[in-house]
Amino acid sequence: MDEPYWIGLKAVAGVGNVTFRRLLERFDSPRGALSASPDELADVRGVTPAVVAAIRGGAWQRFAEEECRRLRESGARLMTFISADYPKSLFEIPDPPPFLYVRGELFSREPAIAIVGSRRGTSYGLLTTERLAEGLARHGVAVVSGMARGVDTAAHKGALAAGGRTVGVLGCGIDKVYPPENRKLFDDMAANGGLVSEFQLGTLPLAENFPRRNRIISGLSRGVLVVEAAENSGSLITAQYALEHGRDVFAVPGNITYASCKGSNRLIKQGAKLVDCVEDILEELPGYGVRTAEISTGAEPRAFALTPKEAAIYELLARSPLHIDDIISQTELTAGEVSSMLLHLELKGAVTPLPGMHYAIAA
Repeated sequence: MDEPYWIGLKAVAGVGNVTFRRLLERFDSPRGALSASPDELADVRGVTPAVVAAIRGGAWQRFAEEECRRLRESGARLMTFISADYPKSLFEIPDPPPFLYVRGELFSREPAIAIVGSRRGTSYGLLTTERLAEGLARHGVAVVSGMARGVDTAAHKGALAAGGRTVGVLGCGIDKVYPPENRKLFDDMAANGGLVSEFQLGTLPLAENFPRRNRIISGLSRGVLVVEAAENSGSLITAQYALEHGRDVFAVPGNITYASCKGSNRLIKQGAKLVDCVEDILEELPGYGVRTAEISTGAEPRAFALTPKEAAIYELLARSPLHIDDIISQTELTAGEVSSMLLHLELKGAVTPLPGMHYAIAA
């Protein structure tokens, strides 16, 4: 496994997610990028002289070796964006992480709905969250949330109580339990659901991490349900990401006299779907409809491995159909490589050709 090279390349100062993926497009693997010559590296968009010097300096290697040791001790694993089980819905968001730290399992066949809301939820908000999460789980829908206090915790517990699956997206390293009182929930989710983080091991739950992790909560989900969110809260950031990512936005109406409900009530005014029962969500999911006595499995998500070059093209097409010339201009690939990768992706059932040399991801 090339885990040290994936971790090492991401640890190089100046290599963000976009530059990381461009390096893989050019050199096929993190190992290839880290062993490339200075001239080869400098030819990649976004690679500055400082990045070249950091790669050649080799400090990344010592960090990667230590991170891999800690990874083994944590019980987590690395899921790279070229692996078959990497959630393909994350390619639809800007800046998808090149790899994730994962404990447990993310999804099998079920679609997912995110539930987010106040860390200081009222008894009404918490009970409503648990009830809706249980209802989703009983209909075969996974519940995604952020493992925070309040609504997030109620959402995870509700899904587990119904025997369903739930995924927690962390704003810290996957080896950190936050909040600390959620230790049992953390362990239960690792065994019966999944935990995921894009942050290095040991990363503390700093305030600036949480808005960033919210784009992953949205990216993993078909829609986002907001329960009790104040104005300018993190939950509204997640809802905004959902709109930008083409997801549905749902909201539970709250007490009009509570400041903690002003944000979620405003979402309803702005067009979010009002939810007072789980069927309000289910009827928006393809292949579901309103069912109460029977579990619906929905459509099976796509699962296929990708090469770095294929991933570069798939990521572009996941956002919108493109002409082949646009694909060439927006990647580090040659015209011949793009044509070859498109054929490979067609054979995998990942993309479909459209009239006029346009391509889109397969439905």
